Amino acid sequence: MRSRYSAFAVGDGDWLFTTWHPRTRPDEVRPDPATSWTGLEILGLDDGGVDDETGEVEFVALWRDPDGQEGRLHERSRFARRAGRWFYVDGDVD
Repeated sequence: MRSRYSAFAVGDGDWLFTTWHPRTRPDEVRPDPATSWTGLEILGLDDGGVDDETGEVEFVALWRDPDGQEGRLHERSRFARRAGRWFYVDGDVD
């Protein structure tokens, strides 16, 4: 989760694509370079431990646009482990 947030923050679409589950990922991933991601707070975790194949992360990510408007993204993301690596599957946004 944190690596995906960092990839959004620095505009690393390749990492976002690579860490998105092949079953649900779009054809391409291009973060908006005009959006500045300014903070991440993890609110909760369900599963996702060493012996788990799935997990969920609830988080709030803060952003700012070029006009100075600020906002927040509140999401509950689902992840799945494949070949020992975690992949983003999908999420519910509030």
